[in-house]
Amino acid sequence: MGETVFVQVNSRPLILSIETATRAGSLGLARGDELLASYVGDAGSSHSTHLLEEIEKMMKEARVALTDIEVFAVAAGPGSFTGLRIGLATVKSFAATLNRPCVGIQTLHAVALGAGESDATIALLPAGRGEVFAQRFTVSGESFVQPLESPTHIRPGSLLDRLVSIRRLKWAGEGAQIYLEEIKARAQAEGIDFETTESKAEVGDEVRWTLVNSTEALAASVASLALALAPFDDTYSPQNLRAIYVRPSDAEINERCQV
Repeated sequence: MGETVFVQVNSRPLILSIETATRAGSLGLARGDELLASYVGDAGSSHSTHLLEEIEKMMKEARVALTDIEVFAVAAGPGSFTGLRIGLATVKSFAATLNRPCVGIQTLHAVALGAGESDATIALLPAGRGEVFAQRFTVSGESFVQPLESPTHIRPGSLLDRLVSIRRLKWAGEGAQIYLEEIKARAQAEGIDFETTESKAEVGDEVRWTLVNSTEALAASVASLALALAPFDDTYSPQNLRAIYVRPSDAEINERCQV
């Protein structure tokens, strides 16, 4: 196989970002740090059925052709195992066909960025089996996300036991929405004020847990984090793009249990 040589990417590349790690999923089209278009999918619809159609529709409305895309970005996990495979396969196919770089972004990083600046943000995604994928970050600037710990899959109650000592905290992501009442009840039991907000403003100095109900497509954060990795070299090739799994799939767990 010959060496991969990418076309030259300018300082404000046209980025197509795909996020199929969550139930609804989302798409983004960005020129550098400017979001040109975004789309949030239907949580009741399969990514495999509508993803290509949704991409085509968004790009047509933005008057952009697939051949114009300079960088492909994708949420690489953790998240829905089936959804991740669909998103990764789509991006790999596009990048290989057009000889473009493709960038895998950790989903929890994108969730944290979408919630705005904070000294402590906990990003949560549903992991199935009554667990969540969770990771704590600091977030500053437009696209600086610093992990404070490794990602894990954990039961919400055990996670709350770990976090009660953190008195100022942002909660973000689909997992936080699902377990909102449990999080709120634990905050109140610990004497911590709790609020939900649409704002991504930085949390103040007061003792408070804040759940951010961000309506922004997660794919927009995927594009921002991809841009922060520029310039793109041959490490961002389709053959190097891998899913990021924090736990085995249900099928793998079931198989092990039968051994």
